[in-house]
Amino acid sequence: MSVGVPPPTGVARLVDLVEDDTDVVVPLGNGEPVAFLDELEARAASLRGVRVNQMHPLRRRPHHQGAYGDRLRHVSYFLSAAIRSDFSSGSLDLVPNDFHRVPTLLRRRCRRPLVVVAASPPDGMGIVSMGVTADYAAALLGDAPVVVEVNPNMPRTSGSHRIALSDCAGWFEAATDLVEVPSRPPDDVDRAIAGLVAERIPDGATLQIGVGAVPNVVAGLLADHHDLRIHTELFGDALAGLVDSGAVRLSGAEGEPTIVTTTSFGSNDLYRWLGEHDVVDFRPVDHTNHPRVIGTQRRLHAVNATMQVDLLGQCASESLGHHYVSSTGGQADFLRGAQLAEDGQSFIVTHSTALDGTVSRIVPELSPGAVVTAHKNVVDKVVTEHGVAELEGRTLSERAEALVRIAAPQFRDELRAAARRITST
Repeated sequence: MSVGVPPPTGVARLVDLVEDDTDVVVPLGNGEPVAFLDELEARAASLRGVRVNQMHPLRRRPHHQGAYGDRLRHVSYFLSAAIRSDFSSGSLDLVPNDFHRVPTLLRRRCRRPLVVVAASPPDGMGIVSMGVTADYAAALLGDAPVVVEVNPNMPRTSGSHRIALSDCAGWFEAATDLVEVPSRPPDDVDRAIAGLVAERIPDGATLQIGVGAVPNVVAGLLADHHDLRIHTELFGDALAGLVDSGAVRLSGAEGEPTIVTTTSFGSNDLYRWLGEHDVVDFRPVDHTNHPRVIGTQRRLHAVNATMQVDLLGQCASESLGHHYVSSTGGQADFLRGAQLAEDGQSFIVTHSTALDGTVSRIVPELSPGAVVTAHKNVVDKVVTEHGVAELEGRTLSERAEALVRIAAPQFRDELRAAARRITST
């Protein structure tokens, strides 16, 4: 590895690397190289057949909205609030996937791949860190040319997402504030659900918990636990608080990391915390989310959310009927991995109702067009504010009855009648 920092190259010269039919791959969230994409869009009139491949962008851009036609088009692997309306209007594309498979899909579909990442300032050896994300971009390091946008606001973090600038096609510096991603404050229903989950998580468990109201409360309720580990796709403020509480083991046998993730969203306090605490190990998503890797974790407990559950246990977590909201992400990865893990458990959490109690989220059949994110055979436990339905190993009629019991009371009679029709045919 070369010692020292090679001189920077201007962003305009590095955008010159984008030829016709180039597939530009950029990280999700705050890993986005903002100045590079600004320059790429500024010269869109001279491009032809260029695609930007990205999951979950936090900033809305003209190329998301189809401003440049097929000269510069966005290809998504997970919709965010910034681009849902653009997908609905047909101005960008969505590739179905399980999160751990995204690096493989990119290797197969990208024609002239160019990986462009935001990163921390270099150290004295000229090595930068991809900071708050590793995801699929880190998995592609060494497989394609890499351009680095050094952002002085990006924290340096540990993990296998570090890059020697001497190995890159070029680098430049551009200061961009990181985007904060606040969580919705929990309500009484969130707290009830979180309590039912937390009481089933033992000391010594390994946690996969995302961000959101219920996961945040779960993490807070585990502060009096001992010897916890974290193996998750998404590290948020609540998990940082859990680490600070002393409930999480900070080193394993022979120094192996005990806190592993592939990306991080949250507050500016979280981003500062990550730069100040060298305890979180960022790994490429084909490691963190591979079911076989997840299956090696001790007492893996996975907590994920859904929008609708039918009486067979199928979960629609990415679309409301025909309306796409996100994508599969890592939900299926961790449900499968929890099945493989010794003493593993998985929890699918949801409010029992929507629209001020007028609609049940436990339904006889998923809404027409709804996408099955978690098929019935991998769903272990479903949790609402009314209880826990244990589904794995149950018959169809037992599963249906367990789900009826955790539905809102006003919907149970009609659900029970539907269950008799469904399980007797």
